[in-house]
Amino acid sequence: MASSPYELAQRQGDAAIRTSLLDAASRLLAAEGPGALALRRIAAEVGCSTTVLYRMFEGKAGLVEALYVEAFQRFRRRLAAVPERSDPLEHLVELGRAYREYALAERNYYRLMFGEPVPGFRPSDEALVQAAATFTILEDAVAALDAAGLLAGGEPRHVAASLWAAIHGVVSLEMAGHLPADADEVFEATLAAMGTGLFRTPSTREKRGC
Repeated sequence: MASSPYELAQRQGDAAIRTSLLDAASRLLAAEGPGALALRRIAAEVGCSTTVLYRMFEGKAGLVEALYVEAFQRFRRRLAAVPERSDPLEHLVELGRAYREYALAERNYYRLMFGEPVPGFRPSDEALVQAAATFTILEDAVAALDAAGLLAGGEPRHVAASLWAAIHGVVSLEMAGHLPADADEVFEATLAAMGTGLFRTPSTREKRGC
């Protein structure tokens, strides 16, 4: 007889059990909406008792907040995995690509990060702090460009926010099915346009004597 997801996770400890429960909840939420986030339903999906869910999350509200935090933590890990490059502009472009890759690979979690997938849910202050910390990676990358004299103008944090808004917009359109089949080209064109408008190339910097 095949082992349930819970039984498989048990062999790896509480962290694996937690991940299994969150993955099941995110799938149900994406497929059927917030009404599917009943603890009994999630427990049945994984093959455990509701007691396990109460022990891990202290109830449905804790589960929803854990989903929200998990989405941002996974996103941060994906961005943090982008290797540093000697060219700070190349590094920033790779971060943009990693953003899109995460969204497409983790659609269920990405949708939890923005909007209101569960009516009435409001993240706690602690959860909002954790979510905001994710974007320090982008802000640090823009700051590195500023330090290298490659920022065309504006406050680095405003430039970082503009980049985030542009990338998020294109990715959201793609996920909603509003982009043509060549979405890769549209995304790369967006990155190129943002780079041209907000940053200088090293050669341009040298010509201007910056």
